[in-house]
Amino acid sequence: MLSAIECEGPVVYLEHKLLASNMLDFLGSGGRKTVQYDVPAEGSSAPVSDEWTPLPLGKAATRREGRDITLVSMAVGVHRCLEATAVLEKKGVSAGVLDLRTVSPLDKDTLCQAVSKSGCLLVVDEDYRDFGLSGELAAVVLEAGIPLKYGRVCTEETIPYSRELEDQVLPGTRRIVERALKLLEQ
Repeated sequence: MLSAIECEGPVVYLEHKLLASNMLDFLGSGGRKTVQYDVPAEGSSAPVSDEWTPLPLGKAATRREGRDITLVSMAVGVHRCLEATAVLEKKGVSAGVLDLRTVSPLDKDTLCQAVSKSGCLLVVDEDYRDFGLSGELAAVVLEAGIPLKYGRVCTEETIPYSRELEDQVLPGTRRIVERALKLLEQ
């Protein structure tokens, strides 16, 4: 957000509702129990720095190194990918996680470097499968001439009203693990 504030040009800043602190407070008090977070229910505390450093726009962050497969996502998807890497590790799979942080500008170099190490890309995106970010990321890597296995875990076409069913169509940890293992079998 600091980078967006300091930027000379126009910037659109979006925060995932499940990562917003007031939403976490609401959900922690009897709301949606089927969603897991990396924030403890009792909250967390730590000293707040007097100086905040803005994150550079257009620079992805490697959240975890891995040799077998690269999971790429942003926002709450990164947390779900990190949960999935713990499950995959127990199955003998070394999975890396790349947090895009921004999509325009997109850090194509870091994306291509990460995928070239593993040769296997799994995009996790809460957008619908067709005509979205997941296809664009594959195009970037393929246009760079990097051979790869490719898969994606996206939101299903219809989102039901029921919270339990909604969790079945969103890209959660279970679906990420299943797709990663299937992709590695190819």
